[in-house]
Amino acid sequence: MGDRLPHILRADALDNRERILDAARALFAAEGLNASMREIARRAGVGPATLYRRFPTKQTLVAEAFADEMRACHAIVEEGCADPDPWRGFRLVIERICELHSRNRGFTGAFLSAFPDATDVAANRRRALDSLAELARRAKDTGHLRPDFVLDDLILMLTANRGIPATSTAARVTASRRFAALVIQAFHAHRTETT
Repeated sequence: MGDRLPHILRADALDNRERILDAARALFAAEGLNASMREIARRAGVGPATLYRRFPTKQTLVAEAFADEMRACHAIVEEGCADPDPWRGFRLVIERICELHSRNRGFTGAFLSAFPDATDVAANRRRALDSLAELARRAKDTGHLRPDFVLDDLILMLTANRGIPATSTAARVTASRRFAALVIQAFHAHRTETT
């Protein structure tokens, strides 16, 4: 029986960790990054000491809670960059990133925030933005992306997309898709016709 005790504790520790992450994801998605560590612990059914033992800072919890979303974000950017038509790839990134972020306001907050200690989030954000900058450069070279576009325009877009009020996730996604279509129109370089 003594040989099995560490295994039971390990399984219990893993269960606590998953419940903490599930609670954090749900609260961050609903309330953004303002969700308190105490409320996350309460929702997970663990004490604050257990929460802090697994995740010593809110930044480490945020980075771990959004690891899947960050991977999805990178996959979207990589797919857009791989498209041989950079304007089509750029549009795909806008559409899918807006939808991804509309499903989870907490992820948008984590992506846009400057947690100095959350090096995973910062490094992943930088990698995604660097890839997007290259895609934007290529789309400009085709003449489809307006020449005055700057990367900060994407940050502004994400900030605006995060503010879409809706009574449900489905309504927020629908509104976000409409917003993405309008943003794409705004980013498009409209060539003036000569007569």
